[in-house]
Amino acid sequence: MRIVYMDNNATTPVDPRVKKAVLPYLGELFGNPSSLHAAGTPARAAVDKARQQVANVIGAEAEEIFFTASGTEADNWAIKGAYRDSKKSKKHIITSSVEHEAVRNTCKFLMRQGIDVTFLPVDQYAMVDPDEVRRAIRPETVLITIMHSNNEVGTLQPIAEITKIAREAGIIMHTDAVQSVCKVPLDVKELGVDMMAMSGHKLYALKGCGALYIKSGTRVRRLIHGGHQEGGKRAGTENVVGIVALGEGCKLALEQHGVEPHDICKLRDRLEKGILEQVPHTKLNGHPKERLCSTANIRFEYLEGESILLRLSAKGICVSTGSACSSESLEPSPVLLAMGIQPQHAHGAIRFSLGRMNTEDDVDYVLEQLPPIIEELRKMSPLFPG
Repeated sequence: MRIVYMDNNATTPVDPRVKKAVLPYLGELFGNPSSLHAAGTPARAAVDKARQQVANVIGAEAEEIFFTASGTEADNWAIKGAYRDSKKSKKHIITSSVEHEAVRNTCKFLMRQGIDVTFLPVDQYAMVDPDEVRRAIRPETVLITIMHSNNEVGTLQPIAEITKIAREAGIIMHTDAVQSVCKVPLDVKELGVDMMAMSGHKLYALKGCGALYIKSGTRVRRLIHGGHQEGGKRAGTENVVGIVALGEGCKLALEQHGVEPHDICKLRDRLEKGILEQVPHTKLNGHPKERLCSTANIRFEYLEGESILLRLSAKGICVSTGSACSSESLEPSPVLLAMGIQPQHAHGAIRFSLGRMNTEDDVDYVLEQLPPIIEELRKMSPLFPG
């Protein structure tokens, strides 16, 4: 059966060049990077090289990059570490109502510990208003954490403007850029953020490795205690294979110089235009322009997204009904609800997320298979008025 993979926001396939780069570290170069002998030295050199490669893709310094086991861990470290290091007796965090679960559930956990959290509203495009951020700041605010781009609808947030507000108030600014790294140009100096999370498996590298950018001088307590790894900030023997893969993924993205995102955007627009023109009662979720090149989130009114997903899967087409981290939930997406979309319509949303492996033939195949699936499902739907 033909497989058309359009769930790249959930995870990307491993690039063959990344696979080639890591193979030596699965064999003869197996050493522990903390060991000073001849077996450990190549591993240490590989970790150092990858650290520089990751730094290069976001305009950071190598010593500001700290490897983690995932983007989720990076988010947890940034949020918990910032509030724990604060000397303020009362503590308050500002975030948005459309964050990934890695941020949203971390904030909810802290609320149970007595920390006050403000979840800012968003507009119909899932965008945060910087003025809302400014109004939410209190004397006890220790952290603002707003994602760079939304994993479900792709909307890009005005991070540079929000960071300026944070800087004026003397508040640490963190952004979850897991979906953005290598898809849009990122420069941490231009954005002004203090911390930024990223993940390897979103950029054609391996699962099980992420990184946290911590701006030099930013005070954040460690999340994992133990040895002296990662400059004494994050204990645990480094995942050399995952780190090498993450570095190589960043290097390959930097070599594209915007060409690849442009090509993916053309494919996404072709897919989106075909669906909206050929299938009635469909609408785009998210900002029409200020969003990731990869993402088209479309709601099919009067239908359940899960039914569409399963029918597409039977044809070899892999898509999502939202965040992969909440795919087992039967509740409508909190992101879509926060955008003001009615629950019955939010249930019918499908996320198509494209990547470097997709082709025009993939798009044409989806446009061939999707319309009759929707037509058949609507004939069976008690909600459809037609």
